[in-house]
Amino acid sequence: MLRKRPRLGLLLAAVLMLGRDGSANALEIDKIVKIGSLGDQAGIASDVGGIGSVIAAQMAVEDSGLLQEGWKIDVIAADHQNKADLAASIARQWIDVEKVDVFVDLGNSAIALAVATVARERNVVSLVSGAATSLLTGSQCSPNTVHWVYNTYLLANTTARTLVKAGGNTWFFLTADYAFGNVLQTDASKMVIQSGGKVVGGVKHPFNNADFASYLLQAQASGAKVFALANAGNDTVTAVKQAAEFGLGGGDQAVVALLLFLTDVHSLGLKLAQGLYLTETFYWDMNDETRTFTKRFNERYKKSPPTMVMAGVYSSTLHYLKALKTLGGNPHDGAKVVARMKELPTEDPLFGKGRIREDGQKLHPAYLFKVKTPSELKYPWDYYKLVDTVPAEDAFIPLELSDCPLAKN
Repeated sequence: MLRKRPRLGLLLAAVLMLGRDGSANALEIDKIVKIGSLGDQAGIASDVGGIGSVIAAQMAVEDSGLLQEGWKIDVIAADHQNKADLAASIARQWIDVEKVDVFVDLGNSAIALAVATVARERNVVSLVSGAATSLLTGSQCSPNTVHWVYNTYLLANTTARTLVKAGGNTWFFLTADYAFGNVLQTDASKMVIQSGGKVVGGVKHPFNNADFASYLLQAQASGAKVFALANAGNDTVTAVKQAAEFGLGGGDQAVVALLLFLTDVHSLGLKLAQGLYLTETFYWDMNDETRTFTKRFNERYKKSPPTMVMAGVYSSTLHYLKALKTLGGNPHDGAKVVARMKELPTEDPLFGKGRIREDGQKLHPAYLFKVKTPSELKYPWDYYKLVDTVPAEDAFIPLELSDCPLAKN
């Protein structure tokens, strides 16, 4: 028969689990940090983050200078297999057993939202670079989460406002029929209309669709000047390939991929991808600093230059460690660390100078690119030419329009 622990013992145990500020699960401050890179390590999105994100986190640890000051910092990794329930389970196990302090990467919106919930419950940090949903800094914002790199609002805003201004004033959408695609189309449609354009039609397709023929015929018949793909990954790649077969994108018509990564362009090849418009917040060939980083990165990761997700993991991890240093160590109090991250200006060679808003949104410029033609290629991975730069304060949703409770304080 089990004996009950005396009440005094329970009270003492509870007191020992409280930090000096009284927050549950807080520990004494130390210089031990564990970073968990939770991403798609072998699936359809592994080239966007995956092992590249793990390497980016490791490089941030080295570049922080904390190892040389005697800190113990480890990076561990796991594959969420694009399953939100599995990601949440791994997150809890990492907190309980591995003593993970911060999650990075978190590709795909459902996973990022699930892990953000766990991070808030257990008071650790969630740094999102791989997911697009604007809910992370909207109605489901958290004092434990920072959203780096991009979101659906930024993608829609940067692309739509520039193209409508340039004469692309009628739009037709091909949209993935799940939360991400629907939100992306909604955001882009608002921007088109606000910019003086018109949405003339749209059609939705199932996830991981193989045949877009009937949808493309509708797009062709619409006569829209802009054919916008509100999908991602394999769906976008397949749609672009088949759109080329139908002759979409020629003449005065523009094909826009609202979410496309450098690795997707590489997979398509310039013959098919040429002329595509897309928005990114990082490109490896932007300037001397990004090229220098890419050279270092490719000494370890041979598959591709860093994507904007990998760049976001590096940038967010570096800033997280900078916040810990200013705190004098790791308080193992996620909300406290994120609050300090918001107080400090951000600056690194990949995204330049920026800041983190009250809602947890990391602010930096966005860039509209057009994919080069094969004849314009000068060297490997020389895929983009810059069309427009949107300043940080204009790229993201204005704070006064945010439905994040943290923004109302």
